[in-house]
Amino acid sequence: MRLFLAFVPPPSIRQTLLGTMHALPGARWQSDAQLHVTLRFIGDVDRHCADALMLALRHERFARIEALLDGFGHFERRGRVDQLWAGLGPREPLNALHAKLDRLCVGIGLEPEGRRYVPHITLARLARSTAPSPEQLAGWLSAQPPLPSDTFVFDRLVLMESHMGRDGSMYEPVFEIGMG
Repeated sequence: MRLFLAFVPPPSIRQTLLGTMHALPGARWQSDAQLHVTLRFIGDVDRHCADALMLALRHERFARIEALLDGFGHFERRGRVDQLWAGLGPREPLNALHAKLDRLCVGIGLEPEGRRYVPHITLARLARSTAPSPEQLAGWLSAQPPLPSDTFVFDRLVLMESHMGRDGSMYEPVFEIGMG
């Protein structure tokens, strides 16, 4: 099982983001069903590990998190842009939740997460062979209207399983826990 812990944005936020997904050559835009906030990547684990994680999650308390969309950005790999995303703020509560989930995962025997956490929702993936030029990317970014500044609430933590497919990854909820 290839797992990760995530939030699923409310429908209105997903609709807003879907409305930005156009006019960038080479972008493989995410579908509505693919839009999520990864809180902690777990990776490939067996059923025993997945069960241990679900048990550990049941024994924790998690506070609801208020967030807002906070601009656009991108990740680079080996000197080229490979992901376009919408950021989330305020970052501190999301970073604190990420750290808590990382400690929980380490507590059941998983390796600590090695990368710096950046709260975001991936909008598009960009393949090296079809990636837009830096000028095209800059043009797309500058053409985007400001994202709405309304806050929204994340109140369900979801353990997702990722299934690789021809059209990208598809995500299936395995376990959900309410946040109070």
